[in-house]
Amino acid sequence: MPQSTDLIGLSAQELLAAYAARTLSPVEVTEAALAQVERCEPVLKATYMLDPDGARRMAQASEARWRAGTPLATRGVTLDGVPCTIKENVATKGVPVPLGTAATELVPAPADAPPAARMREAGAVILGKTTMPEYGAMSSGLSSFHSLTRNPWNTAMNPGGSSAGAGAAGAACYAPLHIGTDIGGSVRFPAAWNGLVGLKPSLGRIPIDPPYMGRAAGPMTRSVADAALMMAVLSRPDPEGRDSMNLPPADLAWDDPNLSLAGLRIGLQLDPGCGLPVDPQVIEPVRAAARAFEAAGAIVEPLDPWMDDEMLHALDRFWRIRALRDIEALTPERREKVLPIFLEWVAPARELTALQGFEAYSATMAIRTRTVAATHPFDFVLSPVAANTSFPADWAYPSNDVARAHDQIGFTVPYNMSEQPAVSVCCGYDSNGVPMGLQIAGRRFDDVGVLRMAASWEAMWDGRRPWPTSPM
Repeated sequence: MPQSTDLIGLSAQELLAAYAARTLSPVEVTEAALAQVERCEPVLKATYMLDPDGARRMAQASEARWRAGTPLATRGVTLDGVPCTIKENVATKGVPVPLGTAATELVPAPADAPPAARMREAGAVILGKTTMPEYGAMSSGLSSFHSLTRNPWNTAMNPGGSSAGAGAAGAACYAPLHIGTDIGGSVRFPAAWNGLVGLKPSLGRIPIDPPYMGRAAGPMTRSVADAALMMAVLSRPDPEGRDSMNLPPADLAWDDPNLSLAGLRIGLQLDPGCGLPVDPQVIEPVRAAARAFEAAGAIVEPLDPWMDDEMLHALDRFWRIRALRDIEALTPERREKVLPIFLEWVAPARELTALQGFEAYSATMAIRTRTVAATHPFDFVLSPVAANTSFPADWAYPSNDVARAHDQIGFTVPYNMSEQPAVSVCCGYDSNGVPMGLQIAGRRFDDVGVLRMAASWEAMWDGRRPWPTSPM
């Protein structure tokens, strides 16, 4: 029988094949996953509302279904018995949704949000929820409600955010499958700094509740194949129609990784045009990826930046206004529980006029227009996920400067506003031993193409290091 430490490294694809062959049981796999969580959580603090008993019940039910030859499936795709985690802000029935802040009143969610419902319908074993920072507004694991989440590759460093716990849990092999959310890079940053595959799909590809401009749920996994498997489940329609931005149902070939690179036009963007200065460490791995795609027959051309600081900071002002509304809705007693740096970030919004607020909102459309125009000539665009490398675990932002709270999102946020798919896939490691991400963006609705490009890179790159299953 395999040891528990062998089981935690298996992919969802491998687990499903073993269940079908009856060489592994969902019960033993779930026990191995829970043991790994128990080993690592004293250091990583990646989980919220871990539910060992509930996970065991799900695993036992899954084992019975596999024995009967009746695994659960969604349109022929099963995740039955595969352990997973779900980000704290994706509602699961009966579990409060604190949004990373101690200011939230802890009221049990009345129902699963669409991503959680789709995973449950496909038979996934939900181990529990994963952490996020204060109101999801930081690229870190800093929260007034959750303990500080750390990066398993180097626990002195940050896991990225806002899907901080999902990133750390994925790299430490808590489970093969994790759900994050992304409105400016919140799937891709923790995917990048934890060495995972993290897809921000086209807006509306995965139904989400509540929907919001630029906000998407996405898979975070250790392989492209597992991300594609999750997409086949998560992209199914929500019967309750809770996402007003949901795309029409489409039977996409998620399970086909094949892509001919010959003749593809690829843009290479190495400067975001805004925000933080680019650390030289992040450039060479992306150049190396571009050379590999070029050697495989693609046509790679440089792509000039289209963002600027004023566009980025206008978007930041719009988000401050949105956050101010949340803060103003709190009682004075609850407001005192909010992380002070978050209140400091929100404060300038009180001085903005209605005209300035409208101009800030208009930045979203300006970013969208420029992004579509700049990327239209290309099938795909390569860039770093972030201009910066890893940063200390207890910092709120890569700059640790509240005035530059979102200066790290110059490469990522354009694709939230333009609704285009973009994926992070590992391409190297920085001087702290923390992974760095290659971002591959595609045209709107070409989620399958983006994953196929990521699979091509995954097959070409031989620099992968062993997963940090014993964080130090």
